Amino acid sequence: MTDYYQKRIDSLKTAINSVDEALLITNEVNIGYFTGFFHSEGALLVTQDKTWLLVDFRYHEAAQKKSHACEVICFQRLSDELIKLMKEVQIASLRIEIAYLSVERYLFFKKKFAEEGIEVLTDNALDEKIASLRIIKDETEIEKLRKAQQIAEKAYLELLNDVKPGITERMLAAKMEFLMKNYGAEDKSFDLITITGKKTSLPHGVPSDDVVREGDFVTFDFGAIYEGYHSDTTRTVAVGHADDDMQKIYQIVLEAQLKALTVVKAGVAASEVDKTARDIITSAGYGKYFGHSTGHGVGLDIHENPAVSTRSEAILQAGMIITDEPGIYLPNQFGVRIEDMLCVTESGYENFVTLPKELIIL
Repeated sequence: MTDYYQKRIDSLKTAINSVDEALLITNEVNIGYFTGFFHSEGALLVTQDKTWLLVDFRYHEAAQKKSHACEVICFQRLSDELIKLMKEVQIASLRIEIAYLSVERYLFFKKKFAEEGIEVLTDNALDEKIASLRIIKDETEIEKLRKAQQIAEKAYLELLNDVKPGITERMLAAKMEFLMKNYGAEDKSFDLITITGKKTSLPHGVPSDDVVREGDFVTFDFGAIYEGYHSDTTRTVAVGHADDDMQKIYQIVLEAQLKALTVVKAGVAASEVDKTARDIITSAGYGKYFGHSTGHGVGLDIHENPAVSTRSEAILQAGMIITDEPGIYLPNQFGVRIEDMLCVTESGYENFVTLPKELIIL
């Protein structure tokens, strides 16, 4: 296990330009990516020859047991410990993650380190390097994503037994979260979307005490976290029956979702995947009711690179994880979204989602 964490850190070190330069990572997800230890506070300091994971007393014992490819340091005051370590190895410049450090903390570090003759570098080179590493998943990450998806699917299939007139959206969300955790999830990937009736026209509707009724659509957008990695799936089902309009819209979305799958493979522009799905919906006359991107990357964060959108400049590569989730949302009527999570391969994709996509009427 240590080997692949060490490989990630070795790759990260290629962003260091000189022996007197160091990298400072403060984002907890990125720290977990490089060391295997996720915690809410601390830092990872990387030089050409050394890697230190700095944590406070609350996390010291756990970090010693669970972290890899680094030396664990317990600090009293983070800035003082960072200065001490950097002075020991004669660091003159420190490159930081600009996307995650608050302005307040940046100004504090800049002033504090400048007093010791250490310059804080604020270009985006470190952020871009980390993004380029994280965007391609290795087999250990892919296996965790598969497991997260398996947990989520098992919970979803069990939950369908409870989807009946009278149950509330909030109850569906609560039971879904319970089932996922019961089957091995660390947590839910995001605030679960279990919405019904007219609220299904809201792409990110929030579950409430509204109840499921006969003839409703119910949208389930759900995911589980397993060893830090997220799954993400959406299915839309009908209760009792679906009228002609509901079935028509469902079939258009399904056609768009399936058509997008046919173009997914390494070397294809992510924007082409979006266009393929969007063209189906637009040609059916519902383009203005599909207002979000066709997909996004997934991994340690629920939304990662690459974007699968009209504006995306990304070219798909083997090992990227993306979603395919077109939808149509008719205000004050209903909405439909169907979402799979895919691992891009040289010749196509591996679909982590095994759930049926044909309209299910419960």
